[in-house]
Amino acid sequence: MERALVNGIWQLKFDMMQAAALGAIMYYFGVWLRSKIPALVRYSIPAPAVGGLTVAVVTAILQYNGIVSFAFDGALQTVFMICFFCTVGMNASYKLVLRGGLMVVAFWGVSSVVSVLQNAVGIAAAKGFGLNPLMGIIGGSVPMIGGLGTAGAFGALFEDEYGIAGALSAGIACATFGMVAGSILGGPVGEWIIKIHKIATPNRVHAPSPAYAAQNEDAVLEEVGEFAQGDASREREDDEDEHKVSGPHLMKNLSWILVAAGFGSAVSYYLKKAGITLPPYLGAMIVAIVLRNVGDKTELFAIDSKCIGMIGDITLGLYITMAINSLQLWQLANLALPLIVMMIAQIVLIVIIAYFLVFKLFGGNYDSTVMAGGLIGFGLGATPNALVCMQAITAKYGPSEKAFFVVPIVGAFLVDISNATVIALMSGFFR
Repeated sequence: MERALVNGIWQLKFDMMQAAALGAIMYYFGVWLRSKIPALVRYSIPAPAVGGLTVAVVTAILQYNGIVSFAFDGALQTVFMICFFCTVGMNASYKLVLRGGLMVVAFWGVSSVVSVLQNAVGIAAAKGFGLNPLMGIIGGSVPMIGGLGTAGAFGALFEDEYGIAGALSAGIACATFGMVAGSILGGPVGEWIIKIHKIATPNRVHAPSPAYAAQNEDAVLEEVGEFAQGDASREREDDEDEHKVSGPHLMKNLSWILVAAGFGSAVSYYLKKAGITLPPYLGAMIVAIVLRNVGDKTELFAIDSKCIGMIGDITLGLYITMAINSLQLWQLANLALPLIVMMIAQIVLIVIIAYFLVFKLFGGNYDSTVMAGGLIGFGLGATPNALVCMQAITAKYGPSEKAFFVVPIVGAFLVDISNATVIALMSGFFR
């Protein structure tokens, strides 16, 4: 660990291996804190956010008081980020989309509209406060429907390429807020819809335990986990219990991810040469989508969704923890009020869309009510938030198989593809 005097303050420099080691340590510190603070689990605050924010707060206090500052080498963070988004692309199987039919396509369309509207609202708020419109996108679909992963990727891009100071910190802060809001709002909105419209529900007797949703979250996530991972191998459900992930399995699928990342870097290079600046993961994700669907179509090779999901969990955990570790929270001091206004506006927007574009257009019935709650969950947070919101409704009123099929498919990978496209196109107008 190097030490240097910068602007009159001693700065500790973490190289890429030390930064990765700190990321791993703080990830498990976050896991430990989640085990001790039930509210963190109840509101789906992930371990990387818990552990990473601990470092970010401590480093901000130390720097603010002129004691010491920190610098983190982000080379491995970028590698983990690209590998994670490759796993998203490799879960984007056309077979799974076709299995969901028009309902999946329609819900994906609504989610894409959400991305556009979230950015429009954020841009309007940013302009109202005299900020760069790109900061409105950082308070729009980047952290909202995109979540922590997209906030880290585009936040870094906006800072490094477009010179938007505080973009990464603002994006992570908004994404963390969205995680909490997304978990809290989906259930109550669904309850409100059921009561005012007197929706017919599978259960007529409402007697759940007050802690039911929190206690059963893990079971629900396990039940629909293959959809949340974009698992395209459901046609072999009978054999799934016998499927064991081995070293060779992981190595083969990691190799596909590295191939996608390698060729994807070439795609990103030529796009940038053509004047199209995008986050480094987009080229890799495009190649990963192509590889997955070529394999599915030709059957020349197979990509194992279970292995891909495991690699995705690992790389996302490390990437997000490292990104949050390096946040410069003091940059948010002048952005506090604009970000609060943006977040309030995003909450109002997602509730309106959930009611008019999901509940109304998807049948005005119980399934569409649960789907509306799910949209609020991942429209403000991520797919696990959507599952928690839907479980809060179904634990009281009964199951909705359609909602638990459609929402995770769209939230797990389809919306990431369309949202990245929307962000890239809309940000291009304001660079």
